[in-house]
Parts: sequence; C-alpha cells; structure tokens
Amino acid sequence: MAARSPARRPHVHGHDRRRAAPPARGGRAPRPGPPGTARRRHGGGRPARRRGGTRQPVRGGRGTARAAGARAAGSGAGAVTGAVMEAGPRAALPRRRWPAVPTRELTADPAAPPARIPAPWRSDPYADAVSAGRGPLFLRRTDGWMLPLDVERWCAEADPADLTVLDRCRGPVIDIGCGPGRLVTALATRGHPVLGVDVSPAAVDRTRRGGGAALCRSVFAPLPGEGRWGTALLIDGNIGIGGDPAALLGRVARLTAPGGLLIAESAGPDAGERVDERVEVRVDDGRGRTGPPFPWARVGTAALTRHARRAGWRVAERWTVSGRSFSALRR
Repeated sequence: MAARSPARRPHVHGHDRRRAAPPARGGRAPRPGPPGTARRRHGGGRPARRRGGTRQPVRGGRGTARAAGARAAGSGAGAVTGAVMEAGPRAALPRRRWPAVPTRELTADPAAPPARIPAPWRSDPYADAVSAGRGPLFLRRTDGWMLPLDVERWCAEADPADLTVLDRCRGPVIDIGCGPGRLVTALATRGHPVLGVDVSPAAVDRTRRGGGAALCRSVFAPLPGEGRWGTALLIDGNIGIGGDPAALLGRVARLTAPGGLLIAESAGPDAGERVDERVEVRVDDGRGRTGPPFPWARVGTAALTRHARRAGWRVAERWTVSGRSFSALRR
C-alpha cells in the first residue's frame, strides 16, 4: 500500500490570514483543514468571493478627516466660537477662548432693524455711490467745507494699511459702520467670525454680495453678541458716528468682551492730532445732490486718547501707515 503524501496546507490569500473567511455562498458546509490550521479555515474548494470588500471612504465624504472637521466646525447648536488661531504681529501671545456668538444672531432679521435708522446714509447720493463703487462723494459742513470720501477704496479689497488692522484682530469681530464690507469679507476669509453693522441698506447689500454677514442697524440699537465680541472696529473715520465720540466709545465698551480690543482710526496727520470737532454735515455728490443734515465728529489721535480714557479705555498701541492713523484700545 503506497504511503500517503503529507497533507497540503490550504491556499489562503494574504488578506484573509489571521481571520476566518465567510462561507462560500451556496457551497458546502466548512470542513476541517489539516492540523494547526483551525484559525485559518475557509470554505471547501475555492475561497469565497467577497462582495465589495472594505470600502475606502470617498475623499471629503463621511468618515474622513475633512468631513470630521466640517462636522466639528458646525457643532454646538450653531455657535461660532472657540479658540481662534492667532495671526500677525501678536502671533506669539497665548490664545484665549472667546464667548460664543451664535450664528443665528449674525443673520437674524437683517431687513427689520429694531430701532429707527438715521436718514442720512440712506440718502440717494451715498446709496448710489456705494452701489456703483465710485464717487465723487463728500461730507459737506454747514460752512461749505467739504471732506472727500474715498468710495473707491471702500469698495476695493483691503489695502496694506487695512491689513495692519486685520492682523491685530482677535476673536469674533464686529465692524461698526462696515460700509461696502471690504474688512468684513477679508476677516471672514481669514476664518474670523465677523459681523458688519451699517445703517445703509446699500452698504449692507454690497457686503452680503461680497460674502460677508451684515445687519442694517444702528450701533446704538440692540445688537447680536453684546458683551461677547473679541474685537470692535471703528475704521474710515467711524469714530465720528453720532457726533459724540465719548458716547460711541461707551457703547462699544458694552459690545466687547472683558479684555476685548477696539481698533479705531482717527483723523490723519494732515488734520492734526488735536482736532476735535462736532459738526453738522450732509452727504454731497458734488453735483448738487445732497442728503439731510446729521451730526458727525472729527477726532485726531490726541483727542481720541482723551475721549477713550474717559470711557474707560487705555491705549495699548498706536501706529500710522499710508497717511492713516490707528489706535488699539483695551479696557
């Protein structure tokens, strides 16, 4: 009687080793293999075909890091908050966690402000200039003196002087008197939660069309996130809003979080550091069309410092670039 040849080890694909293979569809019941192969058994005959195998996640779809990040960014019942990446000249400073500013507040009822909007910035000369993206446009005092308004710069992208402001912003940002929204758009691109506030429907509309969030509302009306904003901006002479810098600075103090930042632009060096005037002005297009009168203020750097101290702010930094003067204030 011929000697039996040694039992042959069953062929097992590498990807099926160390685990049991499923039984073949419609095949025979599994039969035991040679000794020592109990952990590598498979169905009789050929290995069973696997349907589909381990599915690879779709790039950017569910189950990937990108999707997980997107879900994490959208979590928290609509809150836009958390640690904000530091950037710019203060990058080495410790990061801080800012109070939440709910996203539903950033977009709530922008067409129905809770308080009356002052008429001047709704007048046709300003609305037409902002919609067209160009001037000429002026603030005209009662004595006939006119201050040119740089509509083209307002409607363009943020310039190098603006970037020095953006680099200093921390946490969620509220841009008071945002105009056509160049700073709102730039900050949103950088990942900041940001809201523009302006009394001009034309300005708010242009901000939104640029991809920014904005409300058609006065700064003195109730606003989303009061007491929770990390940074407030008063740029392009907006320290003059309402004609009372002290009242405006006090209002901004109530909008910002404890330890928050206010960046304000004062009248440029050519106007003089000590200029401090309350005036009545009209929007004028230089071609005979004007809006109704309203109060305004022009404030130089020294006058801004004086008003800020009275409102409980302290000067943390000053700088001048491209003929524009800025102050960073903290409480």
